[in-house]
Amino acid sequence: MALTATIYKAELTVSDMDRDYYATHNLTVALHPSETESRMMLRLLAFALNAHEDLTFSRGLSNPEEPDLWQRHPNDTLAHWIELGMPDEKRLRKACGLAERVTIYCYGPRAPQVWWDSMKNKVRRFDNLTIVHVDADSEAALATCAQRAMQLQAMIQDGQVWLGTTDNNVEVVLETWYPNNAH
Repeated sequence: MALTATIYKAELTVSDMDRDYYATHNLTVALHPSETESRMMLRLLAFALNAHEDLTFSRGLSNPEEPDLWQRHPNDTLAHWIELGMPDEKRLRKACGLAERVTIYCYGPRAPQVWWDSMKNKVRRFDNLTIVHVDADSEAALATCAQRAMQLQAMIQDGQVWLGTTDNNVEVVLETWYPNNAH
């Protein structure tokens, strides 16, 4: 018998003072059987950081051809490809060729640094790519916010990010690895 996804509901209120974006999104998030709650919360974080009325979750893990999130223009072209993990160069090339902007959120305790050391010279040709590392402690703390029905608040100001519930707030530590002149 195949395992099925677990459905989570999230009311995500985004207050992004850096982008002057303020909105509440009612989201349905499917936790894939092979996915951890921590990774699912990272997808919600990625949504908050890039929130837009046209941003949606894709089929992600259920369809390896798609990113975790994407923002499409009305003509169905890709405005933004957002992916969690450590994609290989071929996948990065595909994403950067298909979308106007590509954002990768890499996470985990040690693997991201090993991946980045092998990729940093290969990605220089992609001027529409941003790579952000999520601190491992932040990732673990986000998992504590996961509930089947969530009311989340995301506050973004001066590059600082807070995500939480009414009784649990997490400061999320992010480091932009590429381009390295970003903050």
